[in-house]
Amino acid sequence: MTDTAEYVPPAVWTWNKESGGRFASINRPIAGPTHDKELPIGKHPLQLYSLSTPNGIKVTVMLEELLAAGHSGAEYDAWLIRIDGNQFGSGFVAINPNSKIPAMMDRSGPAPIRLFESGAILLHLAEKFGAFLPRDPAKRAECLCWLFWQMGSAPYLGGGFGHFYAYAPTKIEYAIDRFAMEAKRQLDVLDRRLAEAEYLGGDDYSIADIAVWPWYGALAKGAVYGAGEFLQVQDYKHLQRWTDQIAARPAVKRGRMVNCAWGDPAAQLHERHDASDFELRTQDKLAPAEG
Repeated sequence: MTDTAEYVPPAVWTWNKESGGRFASINRPIAGPTHDKELPIGKHPLQLYSLSTPNGIKVTVMLEELLAAGHSGAEYDAWLIRIDGNQFGSGFVAINPNSKIPAMMDRSGPAPIRLFESGAILLHLAEKFGAFLPRDPAKRAECLCWLFWQMGSAPYLGGGFGHFYAYAPTKIEYAIDRFAMEAKRQLDVLDRRLAEAEYLGGDDYSIADIAVWPWYGALAKGAVYGAGEFLQVQDYKHLQRWTDQIAARPAVKRGRMVNCAWGDPAAQLHERHDASDFELRTQDKLAPAEG
């Protein structure tokens, strides 16, 4: 037992100490900007402000898939937003009042359109370009069901299991057991679906796969939270097949690099403004000159 079991909530909660854990320094119970900072604007109509977390990867993969499919209007500028306080700048908060990445401005029309929440961005782009979203009503419904399944499920994976297993300053058995059970249930949901269909929406790759893969593909390969053995992720064979299939797509490989600020310098493209940046402006090529 720990002191956690003896905690009695007060009648009124007050913010009088840091929450602890890896992200304590940026957690706060109020919204809005903390400082004035305008965002840069590049040459393309689509301006992305993001970081290559699972939610950020969804959008960069989608944009690279659109470009690979021949939609030249999907050219974009991607600007790195580190989640170390930059998400509370006035320019970023003006696009996303929730201060979370990714955020996007679509300047292709007569008036700029602000976009936040990764699922909304994926849906906007799919409808804008008529791609990766089935037109048949039944197939479209299936695709959207899995898209929104991810929106509802991932908070239990990241904010639930990931937080208490990997980031919380105190290991709480009840919390870890509760969210490990839910994480494994979600893995089983996906594995059962992928036993009967090649992709989540059916026969065709769609925004459902683009949304789910950055979270659950990484989990299936033990690449997040150091939890592969703990959750026995190798047992979900159909999920493993799908994960590998998505990871092999060239656009997915490129999308994972955009706004990446950790790992192999050759796989980090902090900003993306042109297709040539993948060859010319990864960190392994820039770092020596900057040193």
